[in-house]
Amino acid sequence: MAVGKEILTKIRSVQNTQKITKAMQMVSTSKMRKTQERMRLARPYAEKVRLVMSRLAQASDKEHGIKLLEEHKSLQRAGFILITTDKGLCGGLNANILKKFLMQVQEYQSQGIEVDVVCIGSKGLAACQRIGLNVIASVTNLGDTPKMEMMLGPLTEIFQRYEKHELDTIHIVYSGFINTMRQEPRMEVLLPIGQSVFEGMGDGKYNWDYRYEPSSSAVLEYLVRRYLESVVYQALSDNMASEQAARMVAMKAATDNAGNAIKELRLVYNKSRQAAITTELSEIVAGAAAV
Repeated sequence: MAVGKEILTKIRSVQNTQKITKAMQMVSTSKMRKTQERMRLARPYAEKVRLVMSRLAQASDKEHGIKLLEEHKSLQRAGFILITTDKGLCGGLNANILKKFLMQVQEYQSQGIEVDVVCIGSKGLAACQRIGLNVIASVTNLGDTPKMEMMLGPLTEIFQRYEKHELDTIHIVYSGFINTMRQEPRMEVLLPIGQSVFEGMGDGKYNWDYRYEPSSSAVLEYLVRRYLESVVYQALSDNMASEQAARMVAMKAATDNAGNAIKELRLVYNKSRQAAITTELSEIVAGAAAV
């Protein structure tokens, strides 16, 4: 019965693994609801900042001198804000993000354009360090409830490089949450800010405007920075919701696969046990016949 004992040991091992994956699935389900709520709550703030920016852009002089709104004439160096997860066991989420990111990096490098990266999340940081990309700043271990204060340092670094013309464009790469079963990697141009940000917001229904102090340009400069930070926070919220959804689906699949493995092992165990019993009976019968 040595074979039977080995099979029983395997069954217990798979059962223990199934308990872990089931618990992780339940935890991810609970966290996913919270991250989805955080994702929905982040959107109204970004839309309101965008609305005020649109009115300010109309009120400000064209020569406002705001460097974050300037569009550089040539593209010599590109920056990326790469958002990934800190933990694994979430299916192909990080792999899909990195695949989209590396395709764009290879395209830039083939054109002789240098690349700088700000990594949010340990998985992306490890991947960039492994392939030798220039990581100018990073932040990891954000936890389940990310705080904007932790990201201000890396974001300030990459935005200042754009203002100093050390970077000519900035992309943000993350996983967009569509629904529980579907998340897709996204890459968006964060800087320069496109005209689509301002279009459609100033509808011209009112012939009045606010009075801005100290000036509309000064307020616009402040709001541009807040808007960019809100876009990054929204992308991070999307990525976290995608992470929990992907982990929930992956852990459910692992739990189901463990159940199937247990069924197959039990069938093998029962067959081996029946074979052992049959062999013993045959030996008893043969012994009795010999006597």
